[in-house]
Amino acid sequence: MNQLLDDLIKVMTLERLERNLFRGQSRDVGSPQVFGGQVLGQALVAASATTEDRVVHSLHAYFLRRGDFNSPIVYEVDRAMDGKHFSSRRIVAIQHGQQIFNMSASFQVAETGLEHQISMPQVPPPESLADAESYYRKAADMLPPAARRVLEQRRPFEFRPVQAPDLLRREKSEPLKYIWFRAVDALNADEALHRCLLAYVSDFHLLDTALKPHGVSMISSKLVMASIDHAMWFHRSVRVDDWLLYAIDSPSSSGARGFARGSVFARDGRLVASAAQEGLIRVKS
Repeated sequence: MNQLLDDLIKVMTLERLERNLFRGQSRDVGSPQVFGGQVLGQALVAASATTEDRVVHSLHAYFLRRGDFNSPIVYEVDRAMDGKHFSSRRIVAIQHGQQIFNMSASFQVAETGLEHQISMPQVPPPESLADAESYYRKAADMLPPAARRVLEQRRPFEFRPVQAPDLLRREKSEPLKYIWFRAVDALNADEALHRCLLAYVSDFHLLDTALKPHGVSMISSKLVMASIDHAMWFHRSVRVDDWLLYAIDSPSSSGARGFARGSVFARDGRLVASAAQEGLIRVKS
């Protein structure tokens, strides 16, 4: 397996301390704090370890404090309810004696029922698009050191944007973004693993979409930006090692907060998941 993806799997593999208590390690992704998607994914791994014969169908999480990637994170799972078809879990992430994150997640036994979905946007296939890293390399000399450190980090996922990214963002544009992504190597068929990794990668690209109508770049020294909450709904089976299209829009920004939502489509057009996030967007004068 690719070394970067193998390392991510290790990060997502938690140490079980007690029946409902887990410990995870972090990785430096170039930002000053733990990547939010990592905490989201690890919390889902912890919750999934307390359920049997059912997979997550929704989660709702809040980011409370910055995580320190030099110290382990402890995850405490509350088995709130186990019913005939559904299980509910509450997860708290603790570091240095304080809550840094909490999440509720619901799990369901596989069932069949009525089905419908929206259509996947008509976009070019991933093979015809350039990898996001190629855009970062071209713009590297124009970026401040802190931004360059984040963008130059190699990822266990490959991203191919439909619209060429404007890293400096000098112009305003519609709050829309389409980007293909997949894991950089093949994974086993464990559905729970794929959903946990999808939670991890879903934290990329959402909030940046809320900046596009304002001509503000994520690397601006005047920008203060942080995730506040994150929600996901898993609609159908998913494989993150095959191409997925993330269709993101931002309906609103107000009150120093930006809101973005995303639909995740499999290459065959199936809507496999939806995500939504609100984050702090504060521009200093």
